[in-house]
Amino acid sequence: MTYGGKLIAGAVVATLVTVGAAPARAAFSATPDALPGFNGTVLAVAYSENTLYVGGDFTSVVVKGKAIARSRFAAVDARTGELLSWAPAADGRVKALAVNGSAVYAAGDFGTVSGLTRDSLVKLDAVTGAVGGFKHNLTGRPYALAAGSGRLYVGGAFTAVDGQPRTRLAAFNLSGGSLDSTWKPAADDQVETLTATSGRIYAGGRFRKVNSVSGYDRLVALDPAAGSIVTGFKPKATVITYAIAAGPDGVYSAHGGQGGTANAYSTGGTLKWTATFDGDAQAIVSYGGVVYVGGHFDRACKTARTGPQGVCLDGSSARIKLAALAPSTGALKSWTANGNGIEGVLTMATTSTFGALAAGGAFTTVNGRSVKRLAQFS
Repeated sequence: MTYGGKLIAGAVVATLVTVGAAPARAAFSATPDALPGFNGTVLAVAYSENTLYVGGDFTSVVVKGKAIARSRFAAVDARTGELLSWAPAADGRVKALAVNGSAVYAAGDFGTVSGLTRDSLVKLDAVTGAVGGFKHNLTGRPYALAAGSGRLYVGGAFTAVDGQPRTRLAAFNLSGGSLDSTWKPAADDQVETLTATSGRIYAGGRFRKVNSVSGYDRLVALDPAAGSIVTGFKPKATVITYAIAAGPDGVYSAHGGQGGTANAYSTGGTLKWTATFDGDAQAIVSYGGVVYVGGHFDRACKTARTGPQGVCLDGSSARIKLAALAPSTGALKSWTANGNGIEGVLTMATTSTFGALAAGGAFTTVNGRSVKRLAQFS
């Protein structure tokens, strides 16, 4: 996703979001900041300046032991940890967020937002939370959003928008909100994640063909204006792609499989390294010379060999739901922020405004501290 013209990274079960160049800095603290807790799963996070927008399947936010109603949308002052008054209400889960200027776009399984009919997509005022006039009908469901190049890009499991054929990928003009008539690539299976850069739109998911062309399995780069395949990027990912982060030094992706993986590719699609875990990698970001990975893994494997249920066969190091890797080699770094639960971390985002990493999911502790479904490291 993007905000204010800057790239950020995250996921949606992983709405992943992308980061651009970030200043060199020390690694984030492994001790989470004080933030509100959530009574349901956090599926999407996005920063804009000091505000952290949150979407998911929750119905209340817990502040100092008190439950405050928030129906699948919330916003937090990321510097102070204060819950903000921003509180649109959706009748179904929010799966993805993208911030562009004064607007917050959301996608999910909802049919109404703040009492107004909105079929799976909505535009919200970033300050007041008011529902905007952006209104479209989807045949199917959206899972991923990214804003850039004057467009809002949408991916998912839909087959039409406003009665017009759109096969799992579509775009809308940010200036007026209309369906883009020229950007209409087609994927043969669902799209799980999107990331926008100035010259490419990266898409990942379950698909095997794009625009009826084979060889772009599960991870593809598309032209942001024409929707054509960027043929110079052809990584051929072997398992489902849940999240993508693109930076100046390459493209990083998070995958499932028999033991999840995080991969690094050159912008030409050459595989640079693979890091293997004993469970799916579901979110990924690159910031300050470190690649951060989130998922439902408990161990980082020493080799790529895994057995039944993804168990590491050649030794491992404990990394529960979160891990940090060296961007040039994929080597495991010492940063340890252990979460808990089964699903673990489902979405991540960073901000260079003051230097922070947000992680959302279904966890309830980090390094033994009560941290309910939303964590921030600064």
